[in-house]
Amino acid sequence: MQLNGMLYGSRLLGHVDFPVSEVLGPDAGEDAIQDLIARHGLIFVKPVFRGGVGKKGKAGLIGKARDLKTALAEKERLYFAKHRHGNAFAKANGVTFEAGIPAEHEVYFAITDDTHFRAPTMTLTHRGGVDIEDLDKSDIATVPFEALTGLKAFVVANALTDIGAPREIISPLVQHLPKLWELMHHYGMTTLELNPIRMRPGRDGRLTPVACDFKCGFDRDDPRVGRLGLPDQLFAADISAFEQEVNQLRTHQGQSDVFVINESGTILAPTFGGGANSLVTEVLGEAAIISSDFGGNPPYEKMKAVASICYRHFLAQANVLFIIGGKSNNTDILETFRGMGDALREYFAAHGPTPLYVVVGRGGPNLVRGMGNLAETLESLGLPYRFFGFDSAISEVVNYAKRIDTWMRAGGRDEIAATLGLKAAAA
Repeated sequence: MQLNGMLYGSRLLGHVDFPVSEVLGPDAGEDAIQDLIARHGLIFVKPVFRGGVGKKGKAGLIGKARDLKTALAEKERLYFAKHRHGNAFAKANGVTFEAGIPAEHEVYFAITDDTHFRAPTMTLTHRGGVDIEDLDKSDIATVPFEALTGLKAFVVANALTDIGAPREIISPLVQHLPKLWELMHHYGMTTLELNPIRMRPGRDGRLTPVACDFKCGFDRDDPRVGRLGLPDQLFAADISAFEQEVNQLRTHQGQSDVFVINESGTILAPTFGGGANSLVTEVLGEAAIISSDFGGNPPYEKMKAVASICYRHFLAQANVLFIIGGKSNNTDILETFRGMGDALREYFAAHGPTPLYVVVGRGGPNLVRGMGNLAETLESLGLPYRFFGFDSAISEVVNYAKRIDTWMRAGGRDEIAATLGLKAAAA
């Protein structure tokens, strides 16, 4: 997720007329906050984080207030709050004041591009307001739908009926939820999540779904994202110099998505493909320096530039250079490997050799020629390597890279340093 919270979420949902809770930004004055409390009785004070930072409620980072004094105290507590969830760390810069919405029912709703179904997929439950993974599977509807026809009302109605949702919430949700596919599809989103949607009763007793939290992710290479007019800084949360350099290389061809996981890691893993990235990041854990996706058939010049940035920032500390990806349909392996090999040769020429073991797992067009080109480069540099083709299970290749990292820590790095004519290197 790249964007979360109702500060911008309410603005985005307004494009499709989806009801939202009333929200005030960090610059709200005391009179405006007092007026919000007077009209709604209860408000929530939430820190503004860049990026989709989860588990804020469980971390005690959502404040409640029924009077101005409490609201201002919560503002002071949360304005620059720090939050770590898994590998993600973020620091707030401001707070929002959001109206409390009385409701008996809470709903979770999400749309994402699902690699299992190879189609946009709706996830829906009438037991929202909690972590989706905490619910019984019988309470959750996961339904793929056709992108060309969109999310139809009957898909929502059938899903709610199948999971036994209360009858009174079905009609309002059927009316409003299909709008969210329009928002996602027309503005270059890859993921959209609302949790909770609170079902607010009206004077006539009819319920209205009101979005009370918002998260989404974008395909930054999709020009439709520009229609929203979002400020660039929203996509630069706590960004490192390395990430900033790579992001500047965004072009129409080839992806350049990176995130620093552990600045002290020992496996530098340029990865190709979102599925491979998820597996590699999970299995390598703290040993991984970066999480990345450099697929999309990048041209030689871009791949060489991206690799040069990776090497300059992290190669000296790495035990393993782990080039990994699935079997590509269109990425030219020769071009990508040639770019990465030439960048490695230039790094050694400029900075001198560094003890390194290279592990490669890849498949796709020009694979043999690409591996041959990279092997020649590594042999000329005196580096040991091991290559795996498309017929090797990617999970086994990742585990092999981990074993090499362990060997490097246990003395292998010094052995390679000796063959390169270097002094013993610290693991």
